[in-house]
Amino acid sequence: METLRYTTQEINSTFKIKVNGRVEGRKLNILVGVSGAVELVGEAMLNKMLDRAFSSMGDVCVCKLRRGVKFSFYVH
Repeated sequence: METLRYTTQEINSTFKIKVNGRVEGRKLNILVGVSGAVELVGEAMLNKMLDRAFSSMGDVCVCKLRRGVKFSFYVH
């Protein structure tokens, strides 16, 4: 099992993570923390999205998954 490359404190202090789309038949449009994001997509996929978000460091980094879920990483 893969572990996160960034600490939970580092992620939560840098980004607000918003999830939008359908997961298991229910609509989501919520802010989640690290544990909520891991629960939705797993650690491996979250690592890929976090690498992209940390390298972009714009106002927002949007990652759209094929399953119809969109993760938005807002820098604050």
